[in-house]
Amino acid sequence: MEKIKLENLPVGPFPGMIVGALRNKKPTYTTVGAGGCACLEPVLCVSLKNTHYITEGIRQTGYFSVNIPATEWVREMDYCGMVSGHQVDKSTVFTSFFDPAGAAPLISECSLNFLCRVCDTKEIRGFTMFFGDVTAVYANADALTAGRPDPLKIDPIILLGGSYCCLGQVIGQPFSEGKKLNR
Repeated sequence: MEKIKLENLPVGPFPGMIVGALRNKKPTYTTVGAGGCACLEPVLCVSLKNTHYITEGIRQTGYFSVNIPATEWVREMDYCGMVSGHQVDKSTVFTSFFDPAGAAPLISECSLNFLCRVCDTKEIRGFTMFFGDVTAVYANADALTAGRPDPLKIDPIILLGGSYCCLGQVIGQPFSEGKKLNR
């Protein structure tokens, strides 16, 4: 198969994520295009521009949330990435809820929510990468199968090559499909 060299920029895929934090004791949210699992332990990472309104809130409280919206929330997710918390109050875009384990708002409308306590940071090219120990996880009951998050029921938004996409089907299970190779 012929390979074509592309412009050197992140094209994904990335999960659609809305990060939440308190700033001046009020919920604020932003869309994140760079983040995910940091390692095989329950640690998530998100990369936020140093000038973003929410970045200071995470620094102040030491907590952030990662919220995975279903595809039906694509407009609200995109909006949170388009407008600045410096000018717009985004606390009313979603219904916030809190876990006693930490000071960051989680989004009721999102299928999957993670509360994270900052355990490390890394500054890189005008961004701060926040690493967070997951201290609480929530999922909508209708997004579970046998008590576990079901990717097709969660219906996450996927960012790929400048587009929002969705999942179509499950094609296998990690650490299982490779066992079927006869090598």
